[in-house]
Amino acid sequence: MIEINNVSKSFGEQVVLNEIDIHFEEGKIYGIIGRNGSGKTVLLKCICGLLAPTKGNVIIDGKAVGKDMDYPDNVGFIIENPSFLKHYSGFKNLKYLASIRRKITDEDIINSMKIVGLDPYDKKKVGKYSLGMRQRLGIAQAIMEKPDILILDEPMNSLDNKGVTDIRNLLLKLRDQGKLIIIASHVKEDIDVLCDEVYGICDGKCSLTARKDSEEIQADMVV
Repeated sequence: MIEINNVSKSFGEQVVLNEIDIHFEEGKIYGIIGRNGSGKTVLLKCICGLLAPTKGNVIIDGKAVGKDMDYPDNVGFIIENPSFLKHYSGFKNLKYLASIRRKITDEDIINSMKIVGLDPYDKKKVGKYSLGMRQRLGIAQAIMEKPDILILDEPMNSLDNKGVTDIRNLLLKLRDQGKLIIIASHVKEDIDVLCDEVYGICDGKCSLTARKDSEEIQADMVV
């Protein structure tokens, strides 16, 4: 469903991604690992259409991102820290975002919030949410339109133990429903528990990583 073909990305003279070639298939969870600054988030942004590759292309369901479409409409994502309107409740934030494409109902929003452990009827403003609640709301936003593909950058950030367990179970359930999920994470257990395949990024290159090599890369990462 996703083809990353010879993708490179430079910022001035700094080459962050160097001729990346990966194919991702539905019904799997893929892990992206590497040190801070290795290019994990840049790669995810190229897939989502938030950054244009300097070279190469990203193909989703046969269409080139940035050419055949500006942004893929079947992708839900969290890239870096989720941002919301602080003076609105969680539900009102998601309702506002849902109104942009008008694909879903209030019931869909309510269900997505319940799935991630939030009360959709809570009037508390997002500005008073804990970091963990904001992360749950970001995941609710990513899944509320029932996308075929999820792109999640550090999805367990700020979650307590129960939150981590809840979201892991959710992602495994979505995978079993045929979703394609890509996560970038510094947390070894997330990678071990969730991922069917793991790719490591180093010096701008990305390659499929054996479990043993994955452990060595993660042990060497700067958190």
